[in-house]
Amino acid sequence: MTIAGGIVLIMLGAILTWAVEFDIAGFDINIVGVILMLGGLAWLLFALYRLRIARRAVASTATVVEDPVTQRRVYEEPVTQRRVYEERHYDDPPVV
Repeated sequence: MTIAGGIVLIMLGAILTWAVEFDIAGFDINIVGVILMLGGLAWLLFALYRLRIARRAVASTATVVEDPVTQRRVYEEPVTQRRVYEERHYDDPPVV
C-alpha cells in the first residue's frame, strides 16, 4: 500500500473515463473508470494515514535525555600552527 499505487489507480481510472471510447453490451467503461478513481483516492488517503501514523510512532520513540551536570561549555585557546623545519647535512657525523 504505497502512495504510488493510489496515484496509478487514479490515473488508470481517469484514462478509462475520459480517453477510452469502447462499448461492450452491458458494460460501461466510464463507470469502471470512476470506480477505479474512487478506489485510488481511498488507497491514497489510507497510504497517507499509514505514513502519518508511522512517522508519529518514530517521533514518539525518540527521547532526548538532558543531564544538566554533564553539559558544559568548553572554551579552548585557539590553536596556533607552528612549523618546524629540520635541516640535515650529510657531512655531519651520525647522532647516536
